[in-house]
Amino acid sequence: MSAAASPGAPRSIVVVGGGLAAGKAVSVLREQGFDGELTLLCAEPHPPYERPPLSKGSLAGDDPVDGAFVQPETWYDEHHVDLRLGAEATGLDPDAHTVSAGGRQTRYDRLLLATGSRVRHLQLADDSGAPVAYLRTIEDSERIKSVLEPGRTVVVVGGGWIGLEVAAAARTRGADVVVLEALEKPLLRVLGDEVADVFVGLHRAHGVDLRTGVSVSGLEARGGRGVVHLADGGSVEADLVVVGVGIAPQTALAEAAGLTVDNGVVVDEHLRASHRDVFAAGDVANAFHPTLGRHLRVEHWDNALEQGATAARNMLGATESYDRLPYFFTDQYDLGMEYVGSVGPDGYDDVVLRGDVEGRVFTAFWLHGGTVVAGMQANDWDAMDHVRRVVAAGHVDLSALRDPDVALDEVAT
Repeated sequence: MSAAASPGAPRSIVVVGGGLAAGKAVSVLREQGFDGELTLLCAEPHPPYERPPLSKGSLAGDDPVDGAFVQPETWYDEHHVDLRLGAEATGLDPDAHTVSAGGRQTRYDRLLLATGSRVRHLQLADDSGAPVAYLRTIEDSERIKSVLEPGRTVVVVGGGWIGLEVAAAARTRGADVVVLEALEKPLLRVLGDEVADVFVGLHRAHGVDLRTGVSVSGLEARGGRGVVHLADGGSVEADLVVVGVGIAPQTALAEAAGLTVDNGVVVDEHLRASHRDVFAAGDVANAFHPTLGRHLRVEHWDNALEQGATAARNMLGATESYDRLPYFFTDQYDLGMEYVGSVGPDGYDDVVLRGDVEGRVFTAFWLHGGTVVAGMQANDWDAMDHVRRVVAAGHVDLSALRDPDVALDEVAT
């Protein structure tokens, strides 16, 4: 195989990653009839799995973690996939078409990078000796879950999606919870003032000690527990401190290989990287979005699922543009929410709320320059298809959108 192999149909494909994008790509490759050599390199000791259950159903105790796997482990053998577990890719030579992992070098015609993300660490927490956890893997989720019981206290540092989902799971299982958020409201940068208030009220109504505008100045171990020191002089004790301060794309392999990297592996609308036989999908991909007209890296389940499938078809010779609008969801207590669209670097200048916000059954739309750029539904499940159409349309009758007497399904017609 050589750098000149690109024009022909691939006979060997390597997928690097152990998340949903990798698992979906491998599944679709076989569904599409690819019968060549197919190798899947997973750094973790598990076959590919979805991550949302780790902070939602499985963590709260409702769903078994086995349900998170994209395919049962036996599927890979049955479909002649060379599944290598605990095989972290350590070297990539795009020109030679080789990838190294677990002391072995594997050749390929096409390669998919689906290496996902890594959690951002808080050094003062890691150095403290206190019981500290992050949430990214099955093992992380199981460890956190073991502490979530009545009489135990969990401190969550960071009021983003993961932090709030952990808080909800902990309260559901009866643990006491303190959330420490540096901004004035959790999710402020994502949802803005108006909708962030909904989550403030939700968590406080369920007994969370939600503290905003605070910063952590130190952390120490004391009697097997952790003591979190705050910049205002206060402190909080915990049986476990869960740090949720964001994630970063796993780009080390791509960088060392000389691929173009900028907030992820830079790919075009077909998910092709700067080397024509390398593709990227999921959290690690900073993909050009043809509808939005800019590159976009999305860290959510739907993106991993759909990009993995698109990348698989394109590696086999298709030329599909990935133009799906970003989508994510959350489940916290009795609130289920779905969000679609992207506010983008220019932010938003208006929010339209429809429905019963106080009762947490409503829709919301974010506007920039009179154009709808994002929308969501909270506990209004029948509305989501209409929300998608409004956001996809972008330019709608704003007077109709603001009028509660005009049905949402009439706004985007």
